[in-house]
Amino acid sequence: MRLSRRDFIQMASLAAGSALLPPAALAKGLKPESLLKFTPKGGLTILHTTDSHAQLVPMYYREPDANIGVGQAAGRPPHITGKAFLKYYGLQADTMAAYAYSCDDYIALAKEFGKMGGYAYIMTLINQIRSERPGKVLYLDTGDTLQGSATSLWTRGEDMVRVMNQMKCDAMTGHWEFTYGEERLMELIKMMEFPFLAQNVNDATWGDPIFKPYSIKSVNGLSVALIGQAFPYTPIAHPRRFMPNWSFGIKEDHMQAMVDEVRAKKVDLVVVLSHNGMDVDRKMVSRVKGIDVIMGGHTHDGVPKPIVIGNTLLIASGCSGKFLSRLDLEVKGRKVVDYSYRLIPVMSEMIKPDQEMSRLISKIRRPYKKKLNEVVCETETILYRRGNLDGSFDELICDALMDHYDVDFALSPGFRWGQTALPGPVTADEVYSQTALTYPNTYKSTISGKALKNVLEDIADNIFNPDPYRQQGGDMVRSKDLDFTVKLAGSMGSRIGDLKVGGRLVRPQDKFTFSGWASMSEKPGPPIYDVVLNYARRKKKVRVTIKRPKLI
Repeated sequence: MRLSRRDFIQMASLAAGSALLPPAALAKGLKPESLLKFTPKGGLTILHTTDSHAQLVPMYYREPDANIGVGQAAGRPPHITGKAFLKYYGLQADTMAAYAYSCDDYIALAKEFGKMGGYAYIMTLINQIRSERPGKVLYLDTGDTLQGSATSLWTRGEDMVRVMNQMKCDAMTGHWEFTYGEERLMELIKMMEFPFLAQNVNDATWGDPIFKPYSIKSVNGLSVALIGQAFPYTPIAHPRRFMPNWSFGIKEDHMQAMVDEVRAKKVDLVVVLSHNGMDVDRKMVSRVKGIDVIMGGHTHDGVPKPIVIGNTLLIASGCSGKFLSRLDLEVKGRKVVDYSYRLIPVMSEMIKPDQEMSRLISKIRRPYKKKLNEVVCETETILYRRGNLDGSFDELICDALMDHYDVDFALSPGFRWGQTALPGPVTADEVYSQTALTYPNTYKSTISGKALKNVLEDIADNIFNPDPYRQQGGDMVRSKDLDFTVKLAGSMGSRIGDLKVGGRLVRPQDKFTFSGWASMSEKPGPPIYDVVLNYARRKKKVRVTIKRPKLI
């Protein structure tokens, strides 16, 4: 839908009967019909969310200005951003679509169109689609759902299980869910009123499956197989101590076996719930035959149109509750013969929240309301995380680490999740959304110049290896007082150059002190959220500057 600022204001003025209110307030008088305009197809509708990271309420989330593809992925979705993204998809600048799908002119458009997401608003959209397509709807989620907020940290994921039960989710898979540990995840799964699926997680000793690999649903006379694909690199990306007894991997041979098994049961459709990430999904589906649809997650890509690989539709539904995917399918002779798709922006200012979900979310957040709503500082600059090379919220985190530990440089992991804070007040809720993980402890350590380069080389290879199966998640590490170049076309050991600490070239024998957080080993320091909150309260006003690694 092409809705410009002017159109939006005019529509909102008519709906509210006043031109004196600001656009975000006027938008509350609008109904979601314009968001749900759709040409139905066939007898099945699949709705999809992913990577919400437990963000229960509406938020700002700026899309990346850098999403770099390497090898065959270079220059094709999802590795295009900003104006190039808008041009590729035929979207106009200065519109609601530009705000939802890109980083272009973000602050101005955020002030025009307001926050996005929130499960009470997603619930309204889902209920309306269910009412329009009774008995024809599946709602699926592909993980990174039970982790990422303060309330999920404090309830150890239970808050989101309660929400997903009320959403009447039909199935999900996972990634960050595993960082609650094996015992706690199993407790959460027992609370779920829907299956948790993962064909690629096994007992590390005996090879027995840990979870159901698939579930078969009957929807409007169609037999639909749902196969789970959890994040394959979980023990590499996170501390092994959380899942010491389980093995992970892409396990494409077993995926093929599962596809063949459900095909032998005469299912009409095979849908994979994947947390591989888009590039890994592309490669996997080129080697595993018989998959009709992949509902994807992990890389947080909001792609407005399906990517078609052979006979398979790849769907990428963004993150943080910003979007709800709707895919309508016409299936005949156990094949998809037609489809309609829309990546629906959850414009919360335009949608009336579902009352029952609103009550549940209020109940979940009520004990922590005062703590979450505390204004800890003012920011003069936009604070965001998402981007292959940098994130201004991570600059603030590094500033806090440098202040707390008095070290030569600081590091912050290249996570993708976390709310964006516009210039103005910053709440504790926003800080927790960037830092509320299950291994938050900070640390101070020493490192040699040689070891530092090796660490950066390993991180760069993880991100920029042209083989998607060797990309193990996340963006480039963020840093303070650490400068380097990245050679995209390089190979392992030759990508990092011009490495400097505090402006001085690093020699192999040099020794440095540094601080960081989210260590793979248990470190003794205070949790990162306390370090950042205390720093922000003392500073009262912050302004961060970004110095991103240079690409060559």
